[in-house]
Amino acid sequence: MMRKVTLRNLAAHKLRLVLTALSVILGVAFVAGTLIFTDTMNKTFDDIFADDGPPSVSVRGVSPVETFDETATPVPVPETLLDSLAKVPGVASVEGAVQGNAIIIDKEGDPIGGGGAPQFGFNWADDGTDDGDAWTMVAGRAPSGDGEVVIDLASAEKGGFTVGDRIKVAVAGSLQDVTISGVLDGTTGGATFVFWETPAAQKLLLAPGQFSSVTLKVASGGTEKELAERVAATLPDGLEAVTGEQMLEEERSDIDSLLGIMRGFLLAFALVSIVVGSFNIFNTFSMLVGQRTRELALLRAVGASRRQVILAVLGEAVAVGLVGSTLGLALGAGLAALLSAFFQTQGLDLSDGLAFTATPVIFSYLVGVVVTCVAAFFPALRASRIPPVAAMRDDVAPPQRSLRIRGIIGTAVALIGVLFLGLGLTGTGGTQETMSLLGVGVLLVWLAAAILAAVIGSPVVRVLAGWYPKAFGVAGKMAKENPGRNPRRTAVTAVALMIGLSLVTTVNVISSSLGATTDRMIDEQFGIDYAVASTSQQGLGPDLVKAVRELPGVVGVAEAGNGEFKLNGENTWYTAGDPRALLDAGNAEVVAGEAAAGGLLLSESTAKSAALKTGDTAQATFPDGKTETLTVTGVFTDNELIGDRLLSPEIWKAHTPRAMPNLLTVDTEKTDAATRKALDGVVDAYPGVMVQDQNDLKDQIQSQLDGFVLFFTLMLALSVIIAVFGVVNTIVLSVIERTRELGLLRAVGLSRQQLRGMVWLESIAIALFGGLLGIGLGVAFGAAIQQSLSEEINVLSIPVPFLIGCAVFSALVGFLASLWPAWRAGRMDVLQAIATQ
Repeated sequence: MMRKVTLRNLAAHKLRLVLTALSVILGVAFVAGTLIFTDTMNKTFDDIFADDGPPSVSVRGVSPVETFDETATPVPVPETLLDSLAKVPGVASVEGAVQGNAIIIDKEGDPIGGGGAPQFGFNWADDGTDDGDAWTMVAGRAPSGDGEVVIDLASAEKGGFTVGDRIKVAVAGSLQDVTISGVLDGTTGGATFVFWETPAAQKLLLAPGQFSSVTLKVASGGTEKELAERVAATLPDGLEAVTGEQMLEEERSDIDSLLGIMRGFLLAFALVSIVVGSFNIFNTFSMLVGQRTRELALLRAVGASRRQVILAVLGEAVAVGLVGSTLGLALGAGLAALLSAFFQTQGLDLSDGLAFTATPVIFSYLVGVVVTCVAAFFPALRASRIPPVAAMRDDVAPPQRSLRIRGIIGTAVALIGVLFLGLGLTGTGGTQETMSLLGVGVLLVWLAAAILAAVIGSPVVRVLAGWYPKAFGVAGKMAKENPGRNPRRTAVTAVALMIGLSLVTTVNVISSSLGATTDRMIDEQFGIDYAVASTSQQGLGPDLVKAVRELPGVVGVAEAGNGEFKLNGENTWYTAGDPRALLDAGNAEVVAGEAAAGGLLLSESTAKSAALKTGDTAQATFPDGKTETLTVTGVFTDNELIGDRLLSPEIWKAHTPRAMPNLLTVDTEKTDAATRKALDGVVDAYPGVMVQDQNDLKDQIQSQLDGFVLFFTLMLALSVIIAVFGVVNTIVLSVIERTRELGLLRAVGLSRQQLRGMVWLESIAIALFGGLLGIGLGVAFGAAIQQSLSEEINVLSIPVPFLIGCAVFSALVGFLASLWPAWRAGRMDVLQAIATQ
């Protein structure tokens, strides 16, 4: 019997359940889209790392310092070692590999691939690469000499190049004019590839007589493990032998780690959408139960048990969850396609199409059905408590708990949430632990807001709508009072909108504070006229440095590079260059010792945390495996622009192959338009190099912050859309619930326009309440994060115009959400409405 009741109710309330399913669809779509997209990325990189070649062993250098440049070769393999490696028993062949950074320049003078995916340069092996059949020559032939290259097909198509074309390739800070001798086809993942003949690749990318690594093919009957052990026994210190399987596992592990971070990041936004949707589902089923109180009581009166009533309501939830999950999965595929298109613009090429596995399907249905059932459970439980005698009454309502108890519970949850936020913001644990604490804290604060919103909602809405009666008369007075008649419904509707706006506001407060902090820092620390900066991994070549020095009007140029080392066992960054020139460029002052070359200078905060002072020594281990004892020659005031550790250029160059600066500080006689034009003219010939003055640097950072805000806002837009549907759903169900009441109002003289105005105004007040609640929490979250990071973000900036825009947006959402319900209410037949039970 109860199955028939469930099916009948689904058929009788199609509109209400469709509106509810929209929340499920959108929430599931984000989950499905994220999983499909990351599965697609996994497949792309699996294709890249597919081991189609014979078993092999790789000989490579061992660096004690972790570096972030995937094209760097800190410890090379000498070419002289190849003959001895070829004599190791079980070696079928030996092939040296050279790897570095090479940027293909298109016909407009811009780098192909931008700053997204890596831009590789290699030497040409017999088959073009060590991956066996991973590449196929589709046109031309192998390169010969310094002036010929082979490039990948994707880059050739992007640049509009064919075999025989002359192109420019940026290598080691200089431009090489080369001819395309051949084109290779293979899975690139958006990276660009350039191949030279081996001697040319060594000269351009590494050094003559050196390889980045050496690959040994395993002879027939041998194994990778056995050969790796034999080869390792013959290697000098600083080199190691690893199996091909181990190499692939390391590469896959790096990619899996990156994809795991991206998946977690996107799923966090999906979680926000699901939380918002769950409030909508809870609200919808609460209202449906409220509207069917008498019907459910009759079921109890004719013999239905409490368990059967609960199962009947949950049955409707399962149906909604299944439909929503199915449609959400389909929409998620479209979302994954959009994500793929977006990342393709950033250089990540997923051109083989989307990959579909069982994981998105399983999680889509699991999330959709479980979330819907959990959200519907408490309304179902409340429905089961309706006494059978209630079927004989017209004014029955489901049992409600006291708002006083709700206030106590909400306050307790808020305090626990604040405690978790405090623990997370102190940063005492690792990154994962900190993010978990912050996540739990935010969820608890949201939950507390949802609970307390019912307590504070009615008085706040009455204040917000206090001017309604004078401006709109009877309709305004009813719109002011109606939200207070069901404070729980008002609260849940407002909270759905609150969640999205609280996060958007938090992001904007942090961004605004970062921008204000950066502006202050640049004003205080930018002590030069211009900076010439490299945006690529190659740095600034000697030709460019010479051209800038010789430019008329330039009176001073200082070079600055950077690198990584282990200082007393800690992996960290340093800036290299003339200490006095760099300190002057950053308006920094020496507070102890002197700005002397030949040693190490530390910022005040770094010296304090490392317990080092002038005259102390520190052990520095460089990526090339060599160690030096450095003397602290001076301590300077903290400076964000020049960094915390200044190293003498002689030491940097001694441990860095092809050491080139990535920044030039330029002082000029005049900072006029002519000087700027001359500087721009010099650097225009070098892709990935730009000239900046103080305002340019501010604009660049602000542009990056704007991109950061835009990305987060777009990711959170889905949760706001779900909240908008929640407002629509609530207003629609409210109109249906009050059909008889609205009919009586029309019968006693309320006009259609007044009735519609009442619905509009009521919706605007509820949405504005949710928006202001979200803005308030967002400001609180943003201020708390800023205070916890006060050493890095020392200015709290509240973006008032943006907050006003959010408030206006909330009111607009309320108005737009009420248009159709208001139109529907105005079209009611008075007599039919009065007769509705």
